[in-house]
Amino acid sequence: MHNSIGGLAQRRGVRQFVKFGIVGVSGLAINAIVAHILHDRARYSDFTDFAIGFMAGGFSNYFLNRIWTFRSERNALVEGAQFLTVSFIALLFGKLIFWVAAEQHFDHFTTIWFAATAAGVFVNFFLNKYWTFKHVN
Repeated sequence: MHNSIGGLAQRRGVRQFVKFGIVGVSGLAINAIVAHILHDRARYSDFTDFAIGFMAGGFSNYFLNRIWTFRSERNALVEGAQFLTVSFIALLFGKLIFWVAAEQHFDHFTTIWFAATAAGVFVNFFLNKYWTFKHVN
């Protein structure tokens, strides 16, 4: 069993997925910190606080994924636009999960949030790996 776990850890895609997860957690923390500081100190709307935090976390995620997870050297503007598009698709996928839960009258927010977040991670990882960063060997 130890050899199969070691072999799995050596696979490039698995390493990238773990790195992608670490980057995602750091982006989530940045999002939360920025949004809450703005919410406590600025006079913006709640959505504006959230949107600025989301963008700060997203920028961090893109930058770290570009240099650490996928080690890309391609045009940053092209990749950035692709990364943003993928983030929007992942957000829509999460929205779909929330819609299905509402249609089924399932209203446990934490469970729905977790399912949407987990689905978004996989959508985000695979679309970025095979589209945004597909040129990286």
